[in-house]
Amino acid sequence: MAVAELVKSIAHTTDLRDTYVPGHRTCAGCGPALAYRLVAKAAGENTIFIGPTGCMYVANTSYACGPWAVPWTHAQITNGGAVASGIAEAFRMMIKKGKIQDKFPNVIVMAGDGGCSDIGLQAMSAMFYRGHKVLCVMYDNESYANTGIQVSPSTPYGATTMFTPAGPAIPEAKKHQMKDPMPIFLAGGHPYLKYGATASIGYPIDLMNKIRRGLAEDGPAFVHLHSPCPKGWSFPPERTIEIAKLAVETGMWNLYEVENGDWAHKKFSVMPKKLKPVDEYLQTQARFCHLQPEHVAKIQNFVNNRAKALGMEVPLPPAQ
Repeated sequence: MAVAELVKSIAHTTDLRDTYVPGHRTCAGCGPALAYRLVAKAAGENTIFIGPTGCMYVANTSYACGPWAVPWTHAQITNGGAVASGIAEAFRMMIKKGKIQDKFPNVIVMAGDGGCSDIGLQAMSAMFYRGHKVLCVMYDNESYANTGIQVSPSTPYGATTMFTPAGPAIPEAKKHQMKDPMPIFLAGGHPYLKYGATASIGYPIDLMNKIRRGLAEDGPAFVHLHSPCPKGWSFPPERTIEIAKLAVETGMWNLYEVENGDWAHKKFSVMPKKLKPVDEYLQTQARFCHLQPEHVAKIQNFVNNRAKALGMEVPLPPAQ
């Protein structure tokens, strides 16, 4: 396995070329767009992106334009893992047979939560299982956003979406807690997947270094990237980074790594001294404005239990 060259500070990024450039049509304050820029900057110029259908396909490719200064190809929302597998194997065999003298490229699937852990789950799981040298980055804006903010498995309990409105019959809106792809992929069943991490656009150096660690693996790697969405979550676009950081500070998002396939011994890259009450996070977004105290208590209890299960040794707010 190669040794990742880590980014030490924001100042060290000024010499890195941007390969996700102006020309896209994403919303103001778009978290996934910033995620794409940081991932591309960390990966460098010898990179091929695969973009399954989602926000970062639709908003980036309007009118035959695209903001990538490196090769990019579209995949269906169902088959990002399969397309990436074919590209990686084609390069591996052409290099092996001496047909090209190129260095093996960074092959990255930038898939939304739908294209990775829902509709695209089967292809992504198969890619990990076969051991292709591909990095999957799941930019998670917690909904099917480009088609009108429909619910996805990543949508948190209590959030309103087009398909989960709050009302007399279901006052809490979404009834279920979010699906977590980290244990699905890293806790067993994918023997070649040795590196997985969670990341956030609120912590750009941590994010970029996790991308580089993933790309340094000899096989597949996975990064689950929290990407707040002003339109879908209903908050002012200038608060995107603030809300990303607040998610970590309240335990609504956790930042850790799994190395060498060792799910039992996670390495936390950012650990708050104590978790703030989740209500501080929920109040920043209108998608939670209907919640009653019993709903907030349920979310707090979920966050506390998840922190304990992950092994976070920090003071937890009481769940009323």
